[in-house]
Amino acid sequence: MNTTSPLLEQQALVIFSGGQDSATCLAWALSRFKRVLTLGFDYGQRHSVELDCRKRVREGIAALNPQWAQRMGPDALLNLDIFRQLADTALTSDAPIEEHCANGLPNTFVPGRNLIFILHAAAWAYAKEIRHMVLGVCQSDYSGYPDCRDDSIKAMQVAINSGMDTNFTLHTPLMWRSKKDAWRLARSLGGDALVNLIVEESHTCYMGQRGQRYPWGYGCGDCPACRLRAAGYAAYAEAQAACAQNPLEEQA
Repeated sequence: MNTTSPLLEQQALVIFSGGQDSATCLAWALSRFKRVLTLGFDYGQRHSVELDCRKRVREGIAALNPQWAQRMGPDALLNLDIFRQLADTALTSDAPIEEHCANGLPNTFVPGRNLIFILHAAAWAYAKEIRHMVLGVCQSDYSGYPDCRDDSIKAMQVAINSGMDTNFTLHTPLMWRSKKDAWRLARSLGGDALVNLIVEESHTCYMGQRGQRYPWGYGCGDCPACRLRAAGYAAYAEAQAACAQNPLEEQA
């Protein structure tokens, strides 16, 4: 699914929410592809503030590297406000967030969300002759969402290639990384400047709050997304501090 070989003659589409993971994936794609477009979705999410963050994150990433600025293509936003009709979830309503429901999944799980995103992104990319799509899904540190699993993404790649008779490749650079390692990947791509940009401008909090500033960014500090991001950043910061004290020792 992932590739480490330069693909500098190719275009790529990043499914870009404005969050930590998609911001890291955008930097990853810009370091590998000749031209990178971004596509976001307004699906009635309660944390719609992430849509306001997208422009600032894109502009900030482009400003970090002249080569990235040259490769950055246009952005688009699709309206998929159908999920309120499909399912009652805490991510598309004001319902209290519950992490362990009767089916074993959190009630922030929006059934089929990532699958629908991939399908629409593929249809959008098809006419533009883009055959590489980059997603920020992660199995090793995911929040209980089955459509973030590697098997789900591979199955969708087979389905869209069969249904559209084409050869899309779905890249998932974060699939086997913890949140700590996602921060480390960001640093390897753009240094402390990229890490600081993601902290300051990206959005993760399910509650859509951007009033309180924590070391890892803005949020309520209590929802599952905030706790996951905070724990990953704390582990990353601890490793960075240990490395600074002993530069000869590799980070854990």
